[in-house]
Amino acid sequence: MLSNLPQQPADALLALIKLHSADPRADKIDLGVGVYRTGQGATPVFGAIKAAEQKLLETQESKSYLGPEGDMGFVHGLMPFIFGKDDPSKGGRIEGMQAPGGTGAVRLAVALAKKAGVARIIMGLPSWPNHAQILGDLAVELKSFNHANTDGTVDMDALRAAIAQAQPGDAIMLHGCCHNPTGIDYSNEQWDEIAPLIAAKGLLPILDLAYQGLGKGLEEDAYGLRKVLSLVPEALIAYSCDKNFGMYRDRVGAIYVMAEDAAVLNRVLSNGHALARAAWSMPPDHGGAAVRLILEDPELTAMWLDELDTMRTRMRQVRSALAEAGQAGSIDLKPLGGQHGLFSVLPLSSEQILKLREDHGIYMAGSGRINIAGLTAGNIDKFVADLAAVSG
Repeated sequence: MLSNLPQQPADALLALIKLHSADPRADKIDLGVGVYRTGQGATPVFGAIKAAEQKLLETQESKSYLGPEGDMGFVHGLMPFIFGKDDPSKGGRIEGMQAPGGTGAVRLAVALAKKAGVARIIMGLPSWPNHAQILGDLAVELKSFNHANTDGTVDMDALRAAIAQAQPGDAIMLHGCCHNPTGIDYSNEQWDEIAPLIAAKGLLPILDLAYQGLGKGLEEDAYGLRKVLSLVPEALIAYSCDKNFGMYRDRVGAIYVMAEDAAVLNRVLSNGHALARAAWSMPPDHGGAAVRLILEDPELTAMWLDELDTMRTRMRQVRSALAEAGQAGSIDLKPLGGQHGLFSVLPLSSEQILKLREDHGIYMAGSGRINIAGLTAGNIDKFVADLAAVSG
C-alpha cells in the first residue's frame, strides 16, 4: 500500500540550504534560512539559555512524564510578557499548555477551532507557508485576502472587506507582530480599528505571536494581541520561543486559550489536552524547562532581555542601512526601514532571483523573501550593488 503514495516535492528552503552550503564562493550570502544571525554570521545559543541549561543539569531530579499540558511553570512564566503584568490570566479567563514549537501551537489552535465548529479561517496572503499547509492537512478552508500593498503598506481595504464578508462560525488568523514573510505590520492605530471589527462580526481570532520582542520591543509587539483580547469574548493564541529565545531545534512553544468564563475555559483545555495526547502525547521538556528557569530568575531574565535587545538593535541597524541605500536598480529599499522582524519581501522575478544566486552567490527564497539578519556590515554593500545589477 505504501507504494500508492505520490512523490512529494522537496522543501524549497531545505534545497536552498544545500545549494548555499555547496557554493565555494567566499562572498556568498545566505538570506534564505529563517534564523537570527549576529554580525559575524553566527546563530549562537543565548548566554541566558546556557546558564539555565547548566542550572537544569545540576537541579533536575527526574525525567518522568509531565502530561500533555507540558511544563506549566514555563506556560505561566510567559504570560505576563504576552498578556500584561497586571492580570495575565484576565480574571481567570486565560490558560495555556505547552506545545512543540510555534508550529505545534498553530496546529493545535487550528485543530481546536475545527473541533469547535470552525470550517473556514480568514488569513492574509502572503503568509508563513506552513499556515496554509496546516489548514490543508486539517481540512479547514482558507479564505484569503491580500495582506500588503506593493508600496510596503498594509492593505487595510482588503482586510476590511474580508471581515465584512465573513460568515458565522469563521475564524481569522493574524500575525501578532513581525509579519512573516513581509515584515509589514499593522500599526497601533490599525489594530485599534481591526479589533472592534473582529468583535462586531463575532469572529474567532487565532493570533500567531512568533516573534515577540524582535520588532519594536516586548511590550510594543504585544499591543495588537492585547487590543483584540480586550474586545472579544474568546480567542486562541499560538506562541513561539524559537526566535526570541533562540530555541529553534528544541521546539519550544505554547498555546493559550481565552474563554468567556472559567467553566468554558476548562472544557476547551480538556479538548486541547486530548488533541495533544493523540498528536504528540506531550511536548519535549528540555527547552521549556530552560525558559522557565530563566523566567524564574531575575538575573537570568535580565540577561535574556539584554540579549533580545541586542538582536533587535542589530536588525534595526540593517534595516536602516538598507533604507539609507535608497534605490537598488528598480528596487526601492526605503520601505524596509519601516518594517519589522527578520523578514521582508523584495519584488523580484524568478529569473532575477536565479541570477542573483548563480552570478552573485546571493541565496533567497523563490518568493523574494529575504532574512535581513543574513546581512552584515561586511556584505550589505555587495548585496545592494548586486541587487542593482540584476534589477536595473
